Amino acid sequence: MEPFRSVRGGGARVSLAAAEASLLRSLVGQVMSLVEPDDLEGPRPGSGPGPDPGEDAELAALEAMVHGPGADKPPEDPILARLLPDGYRDDPDAAGEFRRYTEPALRSAKHQAAQEMLDTLPESGGRIQLSQDQALSWLKALNDVRLALCVRLGVTEEFEEQWGQLKPDDPQWSAFEVYAWLGAVQESLVQAMK
Repeated sequence: MEPFRSVRGGGARVSLAAAEASLLRSLVGQVMSLVEPDDLEGPRPGSGPGPDPGEDAELAALEAMVHGPGADKPPEDPILARLLPDGYRDDPDAAGEFRRYTEPALRSAKHQAAQEMLDTLPESGGRIQLSQDQALSWLKALNDVRLALCVRLGVTEEFEEQWGQLKPDDPQWSAFEVYAWLGAVQESLVQAMK
């Protein structure tokens, strides 16, 4: 991959090979499905055909989502727990209350950034030009993919050492290579955005 280049007026451009685009689309799609907001699974009250159930029903649905069972508990999946961290590490009650009110919006924002990246990333790769906002969505989505892979691989601050201890025929070696490549893509985009 060639590095991202700045675009006059903001944004960035890059050319990606088909294999690079395919890998990025796959990884972003996987993270996107993990963070998918609950309200994307079906119609919200008042959004479908038929009579509008009214403001009271919408408020009741919102209350059920915010105060429903488990709304204040951190995700059991370690990747989701990393992507949707507690707001207060030393106070479980405050963390639960914070999560209850912020997790739906955080999920939605992560899902939206991933969708924008997929919308601007052709399946066949090629030359891609991103606006400033699109580039920021790419940065967010890339960061989430790297965090997910970091958890899956058990990456520590000694990443280079961990990777160096693997043999090239070890299945994790390729995953570490992808993790390093994602870091280079992200860093290239950050530099182009300066």
